[in-house]
Amino acid sequence: MGSGPAAGSVRARYLVYFQYLGTDFNGVAAVRGAQRAVGVQNYLEEAAERLKSVVPVKFVISSRTDAGVHALSNAAHLDVQRRSGQPPFSPEVLTQALNTHLKHPAIRVLQAFRVHSNFHARYAATSRTYLYRLVTGCPGPDQLSVFERNRCWALQADNLDVAAMQEAAQHLLGTHDFSAFQSAGSPSTSSVRTLRRASVSPDPGSPLVLPEESRRLQFWTLEFESQSFLYRQVRRMTAVLVAVGLGALTPTEVKVILECRDPLGRHQTRVAPAHGLFLKSVLYGGLGDLAGNPACAQ
Repeated sequence: MGSGPAAGSVRARYLVYFQYLGTDFNGVAAVRGAQRAVGVQNYLEEAAERLKSVVPVKFVISSRTDAGVHALSNAAHLDVQRRSGQPPFSPEVLTQALNTHLKHPAIRVLQAFRVHSNFHARYAATSRTYLYRLVTGCPGPDQLSVFERNRCWALQADNLDVAAMQEAAQHLLGTHDFSAFQSAGSPSTSSVRTLRRASVSPDPGSPLVLPEESRRLQFWTLEFESQSFLYRQVRRMTAVLVAVGLGALTPTEVKVILECRDPLGRHQTRVAPAHGLFLKSVLYGGLGDLAGNPACAQ
């Protein structure tokens, strides 16, 4: 016993935060096989190969995002098992090494923490926040700054009824069966979720738009917070709230849609484009107790 390559080596588990522009990727999850599509995870694991772990490094992603969706901060856990006699990487060295070997400029590792060996990035998350960016006053996507084109939904409208949108968002707050806002293909066994926050607010003018253009444009941000979301729930809620803002639905109809629990209803075909969506944050309770504590390394 103990003669294998892992004998005497120490396995360390890390929580890493990373961000990406989703335009070039088929989502965050790795794409396996000979397909031309590629996920953010493919690049992260390719960079991790340079860590020379005894056991290949696999990233367990906290929050899966679709093709075209961005992340200001997503999270994952991974195990690195160095050879016998080599100490575990410090979180700072791990972060630097991954960034050094990442081969795509639209991905960046933000920070790493040592965590318990049974820590799970997906199941331990206590809060996830998504934001969705809209712009009004733009005749069409080709009239929008190239720097904003894949980072917001350009609505062909001059304004939105924000008060109505905020009223409609109140119907979504709390614990509900969100079946009506779930797309087919969801792996979730339950469609009950607790939406803690749903807000609609104006944004300052984008610094990536020329001054003469920014005078006719208004940017908006929708934010949603929950412990977890159903497949495409945020994009479907966004689409329905936008319909309210444009006068196509009333706030009361949003309540009816929610209560009907029918994902195939006539209003449920509305799905906001992927490119306006950003995963803003993933939070963990007691992370201060987990991070940087040598006792957590098992």
